Amino acid sequence: MRITIEKDVRVPTRDGVELATDVYLPQGDGPVPTLLSRTPYDKEVAAIVNLPIDVLRVARAGYAVVVQDTRGCGGSSGTWVPFQDEAADGEDAIAWIASQPWSDGRVGMFGQSYVGATQWAAARARPPALRALMPIVTSANPHDGWTFRGGAYELGFTLLWALMFLSPSDLVRRGADAADVAAVLAAADDADRLYARTPLTDLPELGDTAPYYREWLRRPALDRGWRDATTAGADVEVPALVVGGWYDLFLDGSLAAYRALREEGATEAAREGTRLIIGPWAHGVDGGTFVERNFGLHAGFGALDPAGLLTAWSDQWLREQAPDTPPPRVKLFVMGPDVWRDEDEWPLPDTAWTSYHLHAGGRLAPDAPGDDAADSFDYDPRDAVPTIGGATYLPGVWLGVNAGPRDVRALDGRQDVLRYATEPLEAPLEVTGPLELVLHASSSALDTDFVARLVDVAPDGRATGVTDGILRARYRDGPAEPTLLEAGRTYELRVRLTPTSWVFPVGHRLRLDVTSSNFPRFDRNTNTGGSIADERIEDAVVATNTVHHGTAHPSRLVLPVIDRG
Repeated sequence: MRITIEKDVRVPTRDGVELATDVYLPQGDGPVPTLLSRTPYDKEVAAIVNLPIDVLRVARAGYAVVVQDTRGCGGSSGTWVPFQDEAADGEDAIAWIASQPWSDGRVGMFGQSYVGATQWAAARARPPALRALMPIVTSANPHDGWTFRGGAYELGFTLLWALMFLSPSDLVRRGADAADVAAVLAAADDADRLYARTPLTDLPELGDTAPYYREWLRRPALDRGWRDATTAGADVEVPALVVGGWYDLFLDGSLAAYRALREEGATEAAREGTRLIIGPWAHGVDGGTFVERNFGLHAGFGALDPAGLLTAWSDQWLREQAPDTPPPRVKLFVMGPDVWRDEDEWPLPDTAWTSYHLHAGGRLAPDAPGDDAADSFDYDPRDAVPTIGGATYLPGVWLGVNAGPRDVRALDGRQDVLRYATEPLEAPLEVTGPLELVLHASSSALDTDFVARLVDVAPDGRATGVTDGILRARYRDGPAEPTLLEAGRTYELRVRLTPTSWVFPVGHRLRLDVTSSNFPRFDRNTNTGGSIADERIEDAVVATNTVHHGTAHPSRLVLPVIDRG
């Protein structure tokens, strides 16, 4: 089938901004349904680099495909502020599509990362022509699970995002000299130095290209602005095919959006039609070669035929063609046996929530809490625990250098990491679902962080990080309510670990590591109780942090155990 491509069509918005838009039209009779993707990464390369779906193949399946630069990006006019105008601009773009002679008035959206966030925002506006979404490795919440997690700042991701993707594009659009663009890219290449610089707001490399970056740093609490940019399940009238990755930093956001739409969607179609896929991917969908290396060729997003997924999904909801075989409610990849599995719901309905208690002597077991005891360590922000693996987004992630299930034995000699381990398993143990560490802890500081990591320890000593999480203690009562600690007082803290699906083999041990930093993925808590974004590392103080466990303080790791033996 021949495809006609119309380049740089100017699409007007309600406030006069014009959005640069490319339109891919299939040859044939009559109007057709349309699939829209809105990107800040320049549509000239987005269809190749940032859209993990073959646009031409989708067009050959009989869909018009529209790829649009968000305002202030690529060829579009206006000023781009992340998340600010996506609802209105998305609504205007969809209305424009529906008015075109080649459109049959039915529109779907697709794309990954921020291109997924533009979908959630547009859906919040409830445009009547919108029929379905396919948001990939993204979140409907720009605060928790995007810019912050557990109150800690996602430094590794946000700084690299601004330096490598956002600022260069802005400079090019402004007609900056090649040397200026090269300087920003060079700064991204030297990210390790910038991660270590304090105060965090001291970033002349960004110049005036990303004022929102400093604003994020100074707005760690969930305020009205963050809430206004968040899409709730009740805002959305259309179903979504939500795609996430076990090692994607937005996985919590993907799963929260799925659950919200299933439970609160504004229509029956949104509630009953929404589907979920989770693979062993990092951000960028497969995170590079680590997926193939760890899980096999069948584990990659490409093995699922993304263009085929989008076409089948769109046939169902835009063309109203019932599929021969309805897609499963949930499709997930189980790591260990390395298999895809269809499920009825998320979390899995047959989950056995099992508490593994912390015991004296570094023991982790499902036994009842033992005698009261405590373990302490000193957390010095000047010597933070380095990030190894997990849902990271750091230089090299595209080649799988940082993300994923990596060996964490390099941390074994550190005195600022507490370790609790089970006996060798006598039977395989599957952990699939959300995890939480209920931690009874105290600190000598007014504020500090607690980091939890679940580790698979093999008989040969290899220690593979499965998943982790963080909580900034001042946000223990929620992201909108920062309250400093009372030094020496014991609190019950709940550290949310990223969900996983992992089978621990016979002879392996489960290990829980507890510490107070994961840097540079997250910013370092200075332990002063002050504004971390504005403090220098010289202002930081050492915190003595204590984990209490036993009958009076039942610290425990709550695991989603699946037993289908």
